[in-house]
Amino acid sequence: MKNRYERVVRPLLFSLDPETAHRFTIELLRGVSHFDLALRVLRLFQPPSEPKTAFGLNFPNPIGLAAGLDKNGVALPAWAAMGFGFIEIGTVTAKAQPGNPKPRIFRLPAQQALINRLGFNNDGADVIADRLRRLRRSRRWPAVPVGINIGKSRVTPVEKATSDYLHSFRLLRECADYVTLNVSSPNTPGLRELQEPAALSTLLHAICSENGTTGKPVLVKISPDLSPAELEGIIAVCEQNGVAGIIATNTTLDHFSIPPALDQEGGLSGAPLQEKSTALVRSITARSAIPVIASGGILDAESARKKFDAGAQLVQVYTGFVYRGPGLIRQIMERL
Repeated sequence: MKNRYERVVRPLLFSLDPETAHRFTIELLRGVSHFDLALRVLRLFQPPSEPKTAFGLNFPNPIGLAAGLDKNGVALPAWAAMGFGFIEIGTVTAKAQPGNPKPRIFRLPAQQALINRLGFNNDGADVIADRLRRLRRSRRWPAVPVGINIGKSRVTPVEKATSDYLHSFRLLRECADYVTLNVSSPNTPGLRELQEPAALSTLLHAICSENGTTGKPVLVKISPDLSPAELEGIIAVCEQNGVAGIIATNTTLDHFSIPPALDQEGGLSGAPLQEKSTALVRSITARSAIPVIASGGILDAESARKKFDAGAQLVQVYTGFVYRGPGLIRQIMERL
């Protein structure tokens, strides 16, 4: 049965261009984040507490907001009030950038999917770090873990990516409970080259050296389009460098399930990614003790259960939230 969001709110949002709807939603939640009464209303969506511990952090429940929805970290109090057990903002780059030309988000309702080619549009590490520091000094900082997802600036050559990530890491780590290195978005040219063992090892060695032995948990977000051999190489490098967790997965370039008339260039998320992403989670947990956060195709309690059954300790939602709304968190928690 459709909830009120699906019956009333979603049709209104879906009457708008996808990026306009996204921007409207973020600005609305940004405003809500400043008003206690509005936050109390959002807390009606909160599920019962179901604490979980992973990589040294305590989560009130295992359902998180994936990076990409709140790229600039403007609505953290609202996401926490809504009931997310953790929040990941970004992807943040060292340099502010507008992203790829519009249109760059496409809905596929029949497939319960999205295609995006946003290209890391964000305010840049300096501005976002200042915003987060001001929020930290206020009484509105959320009481749930906050992750910050960082990536390579588009103008930075791949061979100079490490210094680019280090700039963002140094600015943002003080405001993060964990930091995710995004090396897997398909929408920044050359980025996925950083998943190759030599390049990933260089990046992780630099970040972990900067982080120190008592620093923040560092996670790596990987592509669903990896071969078994490529995955083995990534796991080995992550283990060698003490990576705290792996996020599996980013969006896919495999559009086989999408009718050609509807297809667009970009990363595909939602239901078509579900099985591929879950299989990768299962492969990682069969090979390694590194904790996994599962992301990809979680649209209901059953798809979330498949991720946990595959070995994930936590899950993140994005496209499922777009299609199901804030009631998705409670639905998953009540039916698991």
